[in-house]
Amino acid sequence: MIKLVRVDHRLLHGQVAFSWTNGVGANCILVASDTVVHDDVWKTTLKLGKPSGVKLVIKNMADSIAAINSGVTDKYKLIIVVQTIKEAKQLVDGCPSITSINLGNTKESKTTTQVSKQVFLEEEEKAILKDLIKRGIECEIRALVDDNKLNVAHVLK
Repeated sequence: MIKLVRVDHRLLHGQVAFSWTNGVGANCILVASDTVVHDDVWKTTLKLGKPSGVKLVIKNMADSIAAINSGVTDKYKLIIVVQTIKEAKQLVDGCPSITSINLGNTKESKTTTQVSKQVFLEEEEKAILKDLIKRGIECEIRALVDDNKLNVAHVLK
C-alpha cells in the first residue's frame, strides 16, 4: 500500500527516513530514479541513511512503475521518493493507484520561484502541477509529517 509519494531532491535524509517513515508507519522506501540506480556511491549513501527495520529498494523509473502496477509492492507500507516533479508525473502517468504527491524539497536556481520555505518551482514544473491537479491528483507541500498541508493549487494562483 502506497503511504506517500514524495518529491525531494535529496531523496533519503532525516525528514524522510525518520519523520515520514514513522509518521505514516512505512516499512519500505522505494527510491525511483534513473540516475541513482546507476550510481554506486549514492546507493551506498542511501543504504546507510535508511532506518533500521525499513527495507530500501532502488529502481529505475520503468521498473518502479512495473513493480507498483504488478502488485508486488502491495505487501509493504510504502514511501516512494523521487527527485523531481517530472519524475512524480511519470509515476502518476504510469500508476493509476497514485492519487497524491507531497512536495518536500526542490532545488533553488536562478530560474525558479520560491513557493514555500523548501520548495522552488520552474515554470514547466508549475504547468505539470496544474495539470496533475486538474486530473484530480492531490498535490501538497509539507516538509514534515506533522506540518500543516499547503495545497499546491493555492500557491500557483
